[in-house]
Amino acid sequence: MRVTPFYLSFRSHHLILRFFLLAICFAIGSPLYAQTPDDALEEKIEKIAEESGEEVDMNTLLDKLLYYREHKIDLNNTNPEQLKELVLLNDIQIEAIFNHIATEGKFIAIQELQTIDELDQETILRILPFVTTNSTSVFGKFSMNKILQDGKNTLIIRYQQVLEEQAGYADQTEENYQDNKSYAGSQQKLYMRYRYNYSNRISFGFTGEKDAGEEFFQGTQKQGFDFYSGHLWINGKGLVRTIAIGDFQAQYGQGVVLWSGLAFGKSTDVLNLKRNARGIVPYTSTDENAFLRGGAIAFGLKKFQLDIFYSKHKIDGNIEENADTSNEEEDIITSFLEGGYHRTLNEVNNKHTVTESHAGGHISYKTSELNIGATALTTNYSVVRAPSPSNYNQYDFSGDHNFNSGLDVSYLYRNISLFGEAGRSENGAWGVLAGALLSLDPRLGFSVLHRHFDRDYQALLSNAISESSKDQNESGTMFGISAKPVRYFILNVYYDMFRFPWLKYQVDAPSSGYEYVAQLNYTPSRSFDAYFRFKQQNKPENFTGDEAMINGLQDAVQSNYRFNIKYKVTKSITLSNRVEYVTLEKMRSGMEKGFMIYQDVNYKPMKSRFSFSLRYVMFDTDSYDARIYAYENDVLYAYSIPSYYYRGSKYYLMVHYSIVRGIDCWLRFARTDYNNQETISSDLEEINAPHKTEVKAQVRFQF
Repeated sequence: MRVTPFYLSFRSHHLILRFFLLAICFAIGSPLYAQTPDDALEEKIEKIAEESGEEVDMNTLLDKLLYYREHKIDLNNTNPEQLKELVLLNDIQIEAIFNHIATEGKFIAIQELQTIDELDQETILRILPFVTTNSTSVFGKFSMNKILQDGKNTLIIRYQQVLEEQAGYADQTEENYQDNKSYAGSQQKLYMRYRYNYSNRISFGFTGEKDAGEEFFQGTQKQGFDFYSGHLWINGKGLVRTIAIGDFQAQYGQGVVLWSGLAFGKSTDVLNLKRNARGIVPYTSTDENAFLRGGAIAFGLKKFQLDIFYSKHKIDGNIEENADTSNEEEDIITSFLEGGYHRTLNEVNNKHTVTESHAGGHISYKTSELNIGATALTTNYSVVRAPSPSNYNQYDFSGDHNFNSGLDVSYLYRNISLFGEAGRSENGAWGVLAGALLSLDPRLGFSVLHRHFDRDYQALLSNAISESSKDQNESGTMFGISAKPVRYFILNVYYDMFRFPWLKYQVDAPSSGYEYVAQLNYTPSRSFDAYFRFKQQNKPENFTGDEAMINGLQDAVQSNYRFNIKYKVTKSITLSNRVEYVTLEKMRSGMEKGFMIYQDVNYKPMKSRFSFSLRYVMFDTDSYDARIYAYENDVLYAYSIPSYYYRGSKYYLMVHYSIVRGIDCWLRFARTDYNNQETISSDLEEINAPHKTEVKAQVRFQF
């Protein structure tokens, strides 16, 4: 059933298409200019962000890429682990680089990368901003003078606010707050971060964040920010390889047992399916749940390494008093709350109601071809978890204790990379993931990945590649192919079929579905890239109707068609265009559709202190279900991947100015206008107007 009319005026469509076609013609006839390191960095972040979903925090990855942009990796003095941190090369390509050095000697010039069969032109162009062939050492000697003189300090302060008044701020009386009808704090969102980094070996810092609606130095937040995070991380090469104190992340295997922090899922980059776990790494983000807090240490002896960690901190939970007793110790928790918001009375009452502790470790044996590891993790909660009973969640974790163990392995033989992990939860259920990458030819590669998670598999810190939001109740197999049929063209395709043996949320029966993506890229140079992507997925869902006695399932087939083009007009100006069309067909409720079109203008002079990004978007969809996502440029360390739905337009302008050496500032202004809505959002976030305006300002000090 159609929710809103799907049309813009014929004149509007005609003008948009004319403009888009003229832009393409202009790009094809334009001179070509080299890509800058900033361009490569932004392209990698954008690609990962779009594949990862609406909510993603990539501070850890951005920290690494920014560091290696300024301190390039010397290919003659590096190791596989350092190259894996770029997330730009797969195991086969990394091994090919070291084989080249072993047989031909050290690189004399960076151009020698072109002689390695496993590295195509696109891959070489991607890594060029981050690698060199200078003679430097991965691990230099520690000295206090070097630490004081060569270390980098970074301080970032950010302000963000929606200009329109939202319902939660309209009448902030004590009575409304007690009734959960208003927020306690101001409409501003504030962020501060300090970090010291020395040669990627020592990291120290802290982060503070206040969400919009939370109090600041008053009421329930007299300590200032609602969330604080701090860490000290030291990395070496002796017996003690890593020490982490404070907040940190732990990543092992393929995420079946333990993987905290950013993890990449399915992607058109089909030959990068294998996860490269980094072990113990510092935590620098603002997600108030996805981290460990305590201490960790890694010992190494030749090819063996042992990681040990302990974490204990308070998390948010929905507490209910046990109906069988008035004893407070018998209270139960019905759900963990992951939003991190503490704006209303209910949210404040649920803050830090549960103490969560984790203790565990990982032991591994590593060579250049073989990596074998074992993980153990025990988890305890101060309150018993007992989810509100329903048919679909009866196999979810309940209780106050869990234990997980697992084995992971990866093996590289010539042009074949094999990897996998098996995990077991305390109740005896299993989770298994296995995959392979095969490079038959520099122009042809294949990938396959299979996963199976029992319906009662319970791994609270798992984050493996899967279709569902938690690694449970799923079996699936994914096939991928990457082909370079002719020069400048790359075709990436994957097909994923999955089934859920038990019920799911809003799916009241066992179900199965599929997803496939085909993307054709045309990249004749570093200054021009165009691609066409087709994506289709079918995820069955409940159907309810007047004629139905009980809920039945209906297919929900969504198809996305996207054409994207990006090109440099001059050395300073880059233009981008995108058109995306979506259809959503449900077996019993008809067809919905929508489209989005945008134009980007990016101005970045090579030696200027001033740069800006400008975008104008038009969109029209039949409903929220037919929404379209698109990555947006934002201030450093902030990410915006909004969804476009209903009918309207949006524009934003982001300006970056380097005031003096070591001081940079960003200003961002964004406004969305709806043509067929009187209000935006709902509940306390509701805006009584058909538009939404957001401003953001950030300053960075480096010294």
